[in-house]
Amino acid sequence: MNIPSSITTMLAGILLTLISIWVGQNHGLLPVEASEEAPLIDGLFNTMMTIGTGLFLLVIGVILYSAFKFRRAPGDETDGSPVHGNIPLEILWTGIPAVIVLGLAIYSFEVYGQIGGLDPMDHSVAHGQPAHQMATMPGAAIAATLNDSDPNQPPQDPATAAVRSDLPQKKDAPALGTVSPRIGPTPANKGKPPEFVVNATGLQYAWIFTYPDSGVVAGELHVPVGREVLLNISANDVLHAFWVPEFRLKQDAVPGRQTELRFTPSKVGEYPVICAELCGPYHGAMRTKVIAESPADFDTWLQEQKVASANGLEQTIAVNPTDRSPDAFLTPYVDRMGIHSELLHQLHSSTDPHSAS
Repeated sequence: MNIPSSITTMLAGILLTLISIWVGQNHGLLPVEASEEAPLIDGLFNTMMTIGTGLFLLVIGVILYSAFKFRRAPGDETDGSPVHGNIPLEILWTGIPAVIVLGLAIYSFEVYGQIGGLDPMDHSVAHGQPAHQMATMPGAAIAATLNDSDPNQPPQDPATAAVRSDLPQKKDAPALGTVSPRIGPTPANKGKPPEFVVNATGLQYAWIFTYPDSGVVAGELHVPVGREVLLNISANDVLHAFWVPEFRLKQDAVPGRQTELRFTPSKVGEYPVICAELCGPYHGAMRTKVIAESPADFDTWLQEQKVASANGLEQTIAVNPTDRSPDAFLTPYVDRMGIHSELLHQLHSSTDPHSAS
């Protein structure tokens, strides 16, 4: 039974579509989603994966079909028939990719706006100054000295003052997406409590995180789950890039400029922080981790860090009373060591210059 070519083409198209959708949704190429922004990025990636799979199968399928269907017969030494082109077909295979690219551009712009990349209603961007700079600096509670002569000049991070030498004062980029890109407030978080501010400083070959509201400095980034985090990023030497694959977000760290990144952790866990910019011979070793914790666990960690960084070691450990003699202090421990208190008394007497010889 001969099946009409139109039916065959339709069935092949349906099969191609089903395979493309399945691959696009089940490729397993991405790590776990650990931020509220991750599903938006994954949706765009899955869409591109679906379209890419369909185009790949279509092109390879046509090539294989043509190679088999129109192969040269044994003993045929004649030239192929001349083909002068097909204008409607050329318009079709030019128009379809154009529509796909335009659709993906609109979709990606929509995703970029949903994660706070650009607010179309923010007219201050057109004038070269973000709205938040016109009102107040984000993270105004940063514990450092502002340059009063330049309101757009953020503070130097005191945590890295010792390793900074002859570097220009870091400045905000003049606008979104220029020189040093920014990620603005997420529209979904409007009306919620203010973002949690952390300063991230990249240097060869480590990340230093400063919590300006508490003065805590750490080599790991601890953040509370369910709260939007504003990360002010800078670099002290060369270009770096802050990247957490599980968050689906990446931002450059530019010397002399301050960039920023906003994200909302959604899943408790530990995730690697990777420098995604070649920054020197030990670039591959520039790794740390971000620890997303429940609000209660994060508050506990923050309090522990405050205590640990307080002035004087006596604030972090129990101090033994100073009115106890060495004999009285050591007596509880001597039995474990096989030493008796009488021996300690004899040793003390032998070293006492006022004791009888």
